[in-house]
Amino acid sequence: MRIRHFALVGATTALLFATAACGGTTTTESGGGDVTPVSVTIDGVGAVSTDTALAGKVPGDVRARGTITVATNAPYQPFIDFKVEGKNDEFKGLDFDLFQAASARLGLKATFSQQPFDGLVPGLQAGKYDAIAGGITDKKERQQVATFVDYSASGTGFLVRTGNPAGVKTVADLCGRTVAVQKASNQAKNLATYSKDSCAGKAIEVKEYPENPQAVQALIAGNVEVVAATRVNLVDTAATLAGKAELVADPSAPNGWLASPNGFGFLKANKELAEAYRAAVQSLIDDGTYGKILAQWKQTPIAIEKATIDQAID
Repeated sequence: MRIRHFALVGATTALLFATAACGGTTTTESGGGDVTPVSVTIDGVGAVSTDTALAGKVPGDVRARGTITVATNAPYQPFIDFKVEGKNDEFKGLDFDLFQAASARLGLKATFSQQPFDGLVPGLQAGKYDAIAGGITDKKERQQVATFVDYSASGTGFLVRTGNPAGVKTVADLCGRTVAVQKASNQAKNLATYSKDSCAGKAIEVKEYPENPQAVQALIAGNVEVVAATRVNLVDTAATLAGKAELVADPSAPNGWLASPNGFGFLKANKELAEAYRAAVQSLIDDGTYGKILAQWKQTPIAIEKATIDQAID
């Protein structure tokens, strides 16, 4: 996600602050019902409050309840993590902050819950929650079920043991190597395809682990030669493993191999809700809030200028 100056936009927002201070509700311009203003405070960023015009884009049933449920899978820093170690119902991270901010802009309160990563899309399809978030790659296959609001772009990075004994510089150097990935991740599928198409006689041995930290531990223990994961995730990981592991730097792919959009996923049938969130994210980009959130998580390089819908590259 990725710097501009924060500024309140227009008279509507100023009026909203006055209304919120009185604890009242505001009628949407579209006549779609009342909006109860919501304000959240993002650490290092400040307060983000409701824009009534944007709130009017939210489907009436969601606007009426004023809340939205979000499934995630932590830890996957910097996108999502537990606020307190060992407590799996409080979260922090780039996605958490950005989704909370976008929700507040729409007059909604977002509630996050922990779910298995490979159950996020099926759970969305089953209607267990309204949205999914947490460093999730927008993929065409996933678009069969979900509509994605793309809010950043990043690719796969490679973590190796200090000194890079495997000599990994690019994805081509993974042929014949043992690589750890998170189960059901984008990396698992892409590396299997790359191995089949480009590693004749020297297949990549892809080992899947339930969570990314377990893949990293396999590297440190010497059970694999490389960890493949979202590059921005590995930037923070490498910083905590000085002397044990390092991130491969590939000048030809500074944002990572196969850099593609990350998105917030909504059920395909709920395109109106997805469009409301796209507009909310764009408003955060335009007023500088988005840039501050990315900077807070040291992720300015994955910023985009326009929030989009379903721009998967695969």
